[in-house]
Amino acid sequence: MTVFERRLDLPVSPEEAFAWHERDGAFERLAPPWESIRLLEKEGGIQVGDRLVLRHRVGWLPVTWEAVHTAYQPGRLFRDEQKRGPFSSWIHSHGFEPGPGGQCQLYDRVEYRLPFHGLASKVAGSLVDKKLRRLFAYRHRITLQDLLDHKQHGCRNMKIAISGASGLVGSSLEPFLSTAGHEVKALVRPGSSREGIPWDPARSELDLAALEGMDAVVHLAGENIAAGRWSDRQKKRILDSRVQGTRVLAEGLASLQNPPKVLVCASAVGFYGDTGETVVDESQSSGEGFLPQVCQAWEEAAEPAKRAGIRVVHLRFGVILSPSGGALKRMLPPFRFGLGGRLGSGNQWMSWISLEDASASVLHAIADQELHGAVNVVAPDPIRNRDFTKVLGKVLRRPTAFPLPAFVVRTLFGEMGQDLLLAGSGIRPSKLLAGGFRYRHPELEGALRSMLGR
Repeated sequence: MTVFERRLDLPVSPEEAFAWHERDGAFERLAPPWESIRLLEKEGGIQVGDRLVLRHRVGWLPVTWEAVHTAYQPGRLFRDEQKRGPFSSWIHSHGFEPGPGGQCQLYDRVEYRLPFHGLASKVAGSLVDKKLRRLFAYRHRITLQDLLDHKQHGCRNMKIAISGASGLVGSSLEPFLSTAGHEVKALVRPGSSREGIPWDPARSELDLAALEGMDAVVHLAGENIAAGRWSDRQKKRILDSRVQGTRVLAEGLASLQNPPKVLVCASAVGFYGDTGETVVDESQSSGEGFLPQVCQAWEEAAEPAKRAGIRVVHLRFGVILSPSGGALKRMLPPFRFGLGGRLGSGNQWMSWISLEDASASVLHAIADQELHGAVNVVAPDPIRNRDFTKVLGKVLRRPTAFPLPAFVVRTLFGEMGQDLLLAGSGIRPSKLLAGGFRYRHPELEGALRSMLGR
């Protein structure tokens, strides 16, 4: 039996750290984004007899893993064991030991045996150890950062509704809020298989009774702007999905007897258009073109909530980086094959934010009662496309010698390619910085290494 153990000091009590692991969303928070992991079944939580079944890949081979919890000591220990999976034996103990000053130490102890033990240990033992080190370094980093964020904001047991909960930000935000102890409800459209608050913005339908007494509403829903070329029909879908949905939600919230204290609405740095060589902040007025028009109408649609006295925050997201979706997911295959390169001249600004910081910014907007209006959600400093390309190549250890000329981008993607790939947006997050927002990933290389397990 091989033993792997890793320890982490946490600035909270054993009971608080244990509670974080026991709440809904902990599995999703701890699953590394560079791994292809899909939860197939889940029965219960972490108490004895509770089980989960997941599917992941070992190389190119899909593997089913079934684990059952076999020990549970509230505030101190829980343990899971593999019943079906790639190991001959796997026992994982999660322990929480009291420390000085009301703090604690978390330890993960894994006892495992590889199949064909003797031969496998010689061939694959070091690879498994390396994989475990990457995995638990990530898990411990997420655990610490989440607990620090939750402790910093100090708001507990809120009722929060989210639209667009299945999107890139929503699928990260929901477990982030749930593990903090908040009650999270998703707004779900007709035909959805999940439970939640029914709404159909195309028909101006919304279950208002279910929104009574919510502390906060987060509105993330909207048509994917990078789904394809921008035909007139697609442009209308992009605009209508944002304006109509926001208006239905804002008017509905304004009519409630017990409305939420805050409405946090997604927007985008596309509001500013192509800023050229200039780096701008929230004081800059709207730019020209399709995206600025969409963003301006999108934000204006929330006015009914603002007039009703609800604090409204428009989070203008930059390019959100995650291997789970969005721009980075599309970039990774060619870059991994050594076929990546700059886009056009490569001189255009790129204002980015990690998915972890994008999710944390939502909680920051909810908790900071002085924050309102437009808030740029980007890293402290924008980066040129050519420099982004070099950093991604460095992290992946791949050359980046295959640029995509501007005329090819325009030929392949039309107006969408010009506005999203060749135009530059140099954006500074003045309000986040002034409000003391704690970045997990203020610089690009560290962000990419964290989310790619490098």
